[in-house]
Amino acid sequence: MRYFDKIFFNGFSAKKVLTIILLSSSLLACSSNDDEDPSTKVAELSNLDNAFDVEVIWERSVGDGVADYFSRIKPIVAYGKVYSASRMGDVVAFDQQSGKRAWLADLSDINNERSFWDSRVSALVAGGPIAGLNKIFLGTENGEVFALDAETGELVWKAKIKGEVITAPAIDSGVLVVNSASGIMKAFDANTGEELWKVEQDVPALTLRGISTPVIASGGVLIGSGKGELGVYILEKGQAGWTTEVGEATGSTELQRVIDLDSAPVVFGDKIYAISARGNLVAIELQSGRILWKRQYSSYRQIAVHRNDIFITNTQGHIYALNRINGIERWSNVELTNRGVTGPAVVDSYIVVGDFEGYLHWLDQDTGEIVSRHKVDSSGIHTTPTVSGDVLYSQSRDGDLQAIVTPEIISAAQ
Repeated sequence: MRYFDKIFFNGFSAKKVLTIILLSSSLLACSSNDDEDPSTKVAELSNLDNAFDVEVIWERSVGDGVADYFSRIKPIVAYGKVYSASRMGDVVAFDQQSGKRAWLADLSDINNERSFWDSRVSALVAGGPIAGLNKIFLGTENGEVFALDAETGELVWKAKIKGEVITAPAIDSGVLVVNSASGIMKAFDANTGEELWKVEQDVPALTLRGISTPVIASGGVLIGSGKGELGVYILEKGQAGWTTEVGEATGSTELQRVIDLDSAPVVFGDKIYAISARGNLVAIELQSGRILWKRQYSSYRQIAVHRNDIFITNTQGHIYALNRINGIERWSNVELTNRGVTGPAVVDSYIVVGDFEGYLHWLDQDTGEIVSRHKVDSSGIHTTPTVSGDVLYSQSRDGDLQAIVTPEIISAAQ
């Protein structure tokens, strides 16, 4: 099995290992060996009679994908197109309906300076893409930020930030906010690339290989930290607002005390929902930062909020549904334990998660039962699927991108 996440220690990334982080008991590992600790054993998929077979309406390739590297690159939908990228630097736009390629940009040679004799050097794309102001924005592990024309793929501007950009930027009111693994967060004029403000956050000596995606809401920038805190900064000038503790360090070793808040907070009405890699799922009042309720769940995957439910995947790959009003658990599913399960995506009356073997699983929202399964490819699914309208988009580690429709939605639309 491949392992996708790394840790940082004193600013250096550890070598890839073949275990998945187990933060509930130190590290989440994976193994197919029956002699291993049962808590680290990878669940085998049970036989399943699909309640339905999904329809793949188109399938395309996005370069070589992200391979075995940690990455949160995922497809996005905007301006009638589907945009995605590869780690090497391929940024591709596809027609949303037909899947026909509209354009391809190469961030590894965006200025067309590479000669025929030069080898291609990876752009190390890891953050984004996101869309706004008719542009597509991406970041790299080299600390580069790119803005491309959404219609043509041409470079509009390029900027620099200290540290690796390994999560998507955020955009609102003409301001692009970029967070880096070094603790630097910068705001740029989204049209010109001009730096507007910068803040520096403390980064613990030991953190997960991941940082929080900034989220902009009500004139503030919400950001999680390696110290397990959720804070807000004023979008216009970058001044700090309230800070709320989400993670709880309870272990005796540095490894056990890793409490990163890496999952992007979700704003729903006047509340924020956030989760720590070790500690808690919390509901927070948006205006004041006051905690409304707190429950002991740990995750570094993206959470989903839909109507009165919160759906989460914890560090072991267990999937939960909770009432978002009071945090009371409605159901849990442990059938995908240690399978590198992605965060959940909501589509119609189901939630969909991917796993390290490349399967997508459809779970009934009301019961948590797995009702159908579909394989994208064997390289694995590394990020939460993207849903737009009635179509789900999922990209494998090898760059295989599929646009998928659930049959029940097809029937409802007819």
